[in-house]
Formats: sequence, structure tokens, C-alpha cells
Amino acid sequence: MSLAPLLEAVPPIPLHAFAAMAAFALGIVQFAGPKGTLPHRTLGWIWVGLMAVVAVSSFWIHEIRLLGPWSPIHLLSIFTPIMLVLGVWYARRHNVGGHKITMISIFAGALVVAGLFTFVPGRVMHAVVFGP
Repeated sequence: MSLAPLLEAVPPIPLHAFAAMAAFALGIVQFAGPKGTLPHRTLGWIWVGLMAVVAVSSFWIHEIRLLGPWSPIHLLSIFTPIMLVLGVWYARRHNVGGHKITMISIFAGALVVAGLFTFVPGRVMHAVVFGP
């Protein structure tokens, strides 16, 4: 395991990957901690910011090109900010159920499922974990 492939990648990729890893770790902390507290809200805003960085930075990553410079994963990059706004809106309205479902869905889809695809051979994170 070596961070060299990630650190040597074109600039949007390290930003995207490190923001995603931080969001993943912070998401686990959020799931484990008490809800509705000041720390939960503060860490939640940080998590939303990290997820926004993950989504926006992906528009400068074009390693997989299926529709011009884009791939189907970019649809998730459009969907994620919309869902982030919805999740925050639910929290502000004290709709705990809607907030919970939205945020868990973003975590599962945009971090876990999409993240697993980064370990496919030929991708940067595959080289980080398994070598070139």
C-alpha cells in the first residue's frame, strides 16, 4: 500500500479522494454519536462541506469517458448536492426521519457504493491499495 499513485495523480483526484476519505470517516463518527447535539450539527456541516467538495471536484475527473468527457458516475455528482440540500432542509424542519434517510442514502450511495468502484483495476485507488 502506497499513497504515491494518489499523490502523483492529476490535482482534482487527490482532493476528491482525501475529501471522500474524510467524509467517510466523519460519517462513521456521526452514525455512532448522539444525534441532535451541537457536536452532531457542527460535524454535520463539516460533512456536508466535504461531500460538496467530493461532488464538485468530480467534474474535473475524466478518467472514464462514456458520454464525451463524462461517465454515468457524474450523474451521482449532480444528485449528491441536491440530496445534501434536501437533507439539511429536513434537519432544519426537524424532520428527523427524512434527514436520516437522506443522509444515510448519500453516505451509502456516494461514499460506499461509488467508493467501491474506485478499487477496480486500473483506477488510482486500486493502485494505492494493491499496487500498480
